[in-house]
Amino acid sequence: MVELHEISDEASSSSTTHCRGYDVFLSFRGVDTRHSFTNHLYNALMHANITTFMDDEEIETGEDLKPELESAIKASRASVIVLSTNYATSTWCLDELVLILEQRKASRHVVFPIFYHVEPTHVRKQQSSFGGAMAKHRQKMEAETNSSKRCQWAQKIECWNKALTEVADLKGMDANGRLEVELIDGIVKDIFRRLHTSSRFPLPQLIGVENSIKFVSSWLKDTSSHKTDILTILGVGGIGKTSLAKYVYTLHSHEFDTSSFIEDINRRCDEKSNGMLDVQKKLYEDISKPSSVQVHDVSTYTSMIENAVAREKVFLVLDDIGSLDQLDALLGRKGFHPGSKIIITTKDTWLTESCELFKLKGKSLTHEKHFLKGLFEIESQKLFCFHAFMCNDPKAGYEEVSEKLVKYCEGHPMALKVLGRNLHNRDVTYWDGYIDRLKKENNSPINNVLRMSFDSLPSENDKELFKHIACIFVGMDIDVATTILEACDIETRTGITNLIDRCFLSIGWYNKLIMHQLVQEMGRFVVREESFHKPWERSRLWGHESFRVLKQKKGTENVLGLTLDMKIINKEKLHGSLELKTDALSKC
Repeated sequence: MVELHEISDEASSSSTTHCRGYDVFLSFRGVDTRHSFTNHLYNALMHANITTFMDDEEIETGEDLKPELESAIKASRASVIVLSTNYATSTWCLDELVLILEQRKASRHVVFPIFYHVEPTHVRKQQSSFGGAMAKHRQKMEAETNSSKRCQWAQKIECWNKALTEVADLKGMDANGRLEVELIDGIVKDIFRRLHTSSRFPLPQLIGVENSIKFVSSWLKDTSSHKTDILTILGVGGIGKTSLAKYVYTLHSHEFDTSSFIEDINRRCDEKSNGMLDVQKKLYEDISKPSSVQVHDVSTYTSMIENAVAREKVFLVLDDIGSLDQLDALLGRKGFHPGSKIIITTKDTWLTESCELFKLKGKSLTHEKHFLKGLFEIESQKLFCFHAFMCNDPKAGYEEVSEKLVKYCEGHPMALKVLGRNLHNRDVTYWDGYIDRLKKENNSPINNVLRMSFDSLPSENDKELFKHIACIFVGMDIDVATTILEACDIETRTGITNLIDRCFLSIGWYNKLIMHQLVQEMGRFVVREESFHKPWERSRLWGHESFRVLKQKKGTENVLGLTLDMKIINKEKLHGSLELKTDALSKC
């Protein structure tokens, strides 16, 4: 869970300079619940990163409210009032109650009454234990011989009576007949929802995706359908899928009964043998009451999740789904409570079409897709400059090299961010050679993210096809490329479809194969790894290295394909000696 800021705008405006801000102030009668319910509630709130004030001292009946408690109430966004059997016997508790309700009227202070084994009617009408406690306070008033103090007692009792009536009329929770763990879980979730705590999370810096934010936010707020809505956000690695999903989750999660954001699912499942169980456990705990049952089977957890999401309207974000098994294990096949929303981020278009749950589409489920593409040049420059210069435009003297770097990234947000941060406070001389150095670095952050996408390709045929296209066929007519590749016994029809689904490839104007420059470079990195210092031992050759290998007559049987740029040959004045008639050669 994202860490909460300690002081909210509302709290800071009403707090004293000596008191920190709190999300919740706990008002309770210590002899009733300090070492039981209230202590358990306090621990649950703090565990959920809800900053909570709980006084650790007991006060003798009749003492005035301490100044620090008054400050804590005024500095809190909400109060939880545990109305237990002996609550009204404490003048301190009653003074807290009066001040809390004054804060409710004066500001947006939220009040959560908990009727802890007492009847709301008894509180409202001062009956039973509340009636007895108020009778004793009146007896003390009548026994007071000082007329001024007696008048003060009368005024306080009148305020206490009004406060008890008012708090009993507020929407609260009744502990009667409920398990304490369920009650506490419900209180924590209610506080999250009513305080909109998620809206206080720091929002990520997003540039150039305003339209995507508006689209997803509008989709989330559309409650006209009684079905479950699923949105798949698609795009190549580093394009901003997670950032977009996190942004809208932060804005809107409080609008649902329960919510959960599970990040980086594919990596978490790959790193550990029981990774999926850990992910399921996190999801289940976010959307359901705590369970002491130890689960060691994925299918059992799936069944528990299915039952949990059927009960309440949920908002789930499943980030970076990498396989069909992951999707089925986390969503099941039975369906969700009407009005639920699920966002899935993935690099693979095919997955969300093949999930068991999606067979309900058209009956109780709707599904939309949102493709994230690269930023436009103006947005790219703004994002790059934000990280490189902490402003929207390049510094004087950096304009030309900044433009060169922005064009190199081709609108890829993560690449722009990484380059900007790495070049921050560097001189122009350092900038000039940076792109050339990047092209030679196999372990750059940008390449590593894209390499993970390549490694996740399930088929060796698709990996080989990707390397062929990245090294040789980008920009070529798809029909011509297919003819050549199939002659080399490479399956292309389903292979190209799979690469398009994985956002590695697209078909551009005039039927040309299009690949993002950074994706293409990653593919060429993979081939270079076959032999860093002896290019003739690699499987594919391109550019100057193709020319060098042919000139030096060092080609080996390892070479499956090469491409030659005729401009290089003309420059070297070797066109006639090589007798080449095409600008590309492929060898099976």
